[in-house]
Amino acid sequence: MPESEAQELDRLATISDQLLIKLLEGFVMLEQPLSNSVQSTSLYEQDFYQWTQEMAIALRARRVSALDWENLAEEIESLGKSDRRSLQSRLEVLLMHLLKGQYQPSKQSNSWRFTITEQRLRIQSLLADSPSLKVYVETELPRSYQNACKLAAAETGLGRETFPANCPYTVSELLNDDLF
Repeated sequence: MPESEAQELDRLATISDQLLIKLLEGFVMLEQPLSNSVQSTSLYEQDFYQWTQEMAIALRARRVSALDWENLAEEIESLGKSDRRSLQSRLEVLLMHLLKGQYQPSKQSNSWRFTITEQRLRIQSLLADSPSLKVYVETELPRSYQNACKLAAAETGLGRETFPANCPYTVSELLNDDLF
């Protein structure tokens, strides 16, 4: 094939690709995400997954009028609360197993050590993804410790008074593999 024909085919392919991209962009812009809160709220209640997809399209297209503001705000808040609940739960499980290991050393098992390692890794991962949650860990530690004491007492049969009234561990110690 002569060079001029090859160049012409390349030019036409480029134009064709550009037209296809424009056509697809136009299609996305023509999609009609729900345009008012009443319809969006209804979709939010009827098909959450579809609602998320439509909200994502509207956000990417910057179609402010198509956004379901109230439910979007609620869902974003919920994401943060979910991380906090996960962190609290993991902290309680970690503390409970550390207490069990400290106050019943003869009953230590690989399962306990695995749980301690797993909880530390999951907590570290959450904190790596959301460093601002470190402050939450600091403030949540006393309450999580009290819950862990109740759980450890129930599981071990030891009296609640067996465990110190206040958490004997710092956050750094809890996340340090050298402790237990």
